[in-house]
Amino acid sequence: MPVRRPEHELLLCCARTRRSPEMAVRIAALLREGIDWRYLLRAAHEHRVGALLYWQLSGACPEAVPKDILDQLQNHFRANHLRNLFLTGELLNLLRELEASGIPAIPYKGPVLATAAYGNLALREFGDLDVLVRKGDAMKAREVLSSLGYTPQYCMTRAEEAAFLNYDRQYTLLRDDGCVVELHWTVTPRAIYFLLGPEYLWKRAERASLGSGAVASFSPEDLLLILCVHGSAHLWERIGWICDIAELVRVSEIVDWEQLLKRASALSSKRMLLLGLVLANDLLDVDLPERVLCEARDDAEVRALAAEVHGRLFSEDMGARELLEGSTRWRFHFRMIERLRDKLRYCIHRATTPTLSDWELVRLPTALFPCYPLLRPMRLGGKFGRRLAERLQ
Repeated sequence: MPVRRPEHELLLCCARTRRSPEMAVRIAALLREGIDWRYLLRAAHEHRVGALLYWQLSGACPEAVPKDILDQLQNHFRANHLRNLFLTGELLNLLRELEASGIPAIPYKGPVLATAAYGNLALREFGDLDVLVRKGDAMKAREVLSSLGYTPQYCMTRAEEAAFLNYDRQYTLLRDDGCVVELHWTVTPRAIYFLLGPEYLWKRAERASLGSGAVASFSPEDLLLILCVHGSAHLWERIGWICDIAELVRVSEIVDWEQLLKRASALSSKRMLLLGLVLANDLLDVDLPERVLCEARDDAEVRALAAEVHGRLFSEDMGARELLEGSTRWRFHFRMIERLRDKLRYCIHRATTPTLSDWELVRLPTALFPCYPLLRPMRLGGKFGRRLAERLQ
C-alpha cells in the first residue's frame, strides 16, 4: 500500500457519518501534523466527500481549522444540502408523472441512497438522478421527461433512438436549471451489461421512505451488489463510492451474507462484490463477517485489484489520467470478470459495440446503421495507434 499523506488519512477519517470520540482524537492528531488545506479541499472535491469533511471537522475540532477553509467547507455543505433537497423534490415529481403514465420506475443512488445509507440528505454528494425503467418503457419515459422540460443530451432521430436502445444502457436528459436525469434500463454499467440482469431486480423490488412518501427501491443486499458492480466498473476512482458501501453496511443491521454471496456468485459478480466490501473494510474500518473477509483474502485478484485501487486513490496528481486510459480500464475490467466466457463477451462488446462518440463522429443513414459495429474497431485502432505513436516520440 502506498505511503499516504496526512491529507489522505484525514480524508479517510472524515469520510463517514458517525462521529466518535476515538475518531475525533485521530483527526486532532492529524491536524497537528500540518495540513495542506488547498490540496485537501481539492481532494475532497475530487472524491465527492466535501460535505462529510465539513461534518467531521466542525464536530471534532473546528478551532484547529483555518477560518477561511472552514467557511468554504460550510458554504459547500449548505449548497449541497439545498441542491439535494431540490433534487429530491424533482425526483418525487417525475416519479409521480411516470406513475401517472403507467411506467413503473425504481430510483436508486441519489436521494434514495443518501436517505437509506447516510440518514441525512446533506451528507452525500450526487449530481444527477438515476431511475430504472424497463427497456420497453424507455422512450415513453423520455417523452414524460420531455413534458417536464428535459431535453436529451444528444440529438438523435427516431431511427437512431430505436437503434440506440440496443447499443446503450441509459439515456441522459438535461434541463436548463441544471437537473440531470439518467434513465436506465439496466443497472449494470455499459461495459459489463451482460451481468446482473435487471429482471431479477424488478422481481425483488420493495418500498422505501423518501421525503413524506415511499418509493420503489432495492433491498440492502441488492443495492450493495449494484453499488459494488458500479464502483468496480469505474475502477473505484472516488472515495465517495467506497463510502456508499461502508455506510450501507453500517446501517443494514440484518444482511443475509450467505445468500448475498451465493447470489453474487450466480450472477458472476462475486469478485466485484468482494472488492467493494474489502475496500470499505481496509479504508473506512467497516466491520465485515469473517466469512466475507476470508473469501476476499482467498481471491488473489481481489487482493491485487484492491492494491491497484489504493495506489490510484492516493496518487499525488489526483487529476492525472494515464495516456492509454482506455487500456487501463479494460485491463482492470478483464481481471474483475470471473468467467472466461464473460471475459470474451466483454472484449467483443468493447471492440464492436458503438458508443455515442462513434455516432457523432460518423452519421450514417438509417439503412447503414448495421455498419457501426464495423466502424468502431477501426476508430479504436486509429485512436490508440496515434496515442502510442505520440508516446514513443
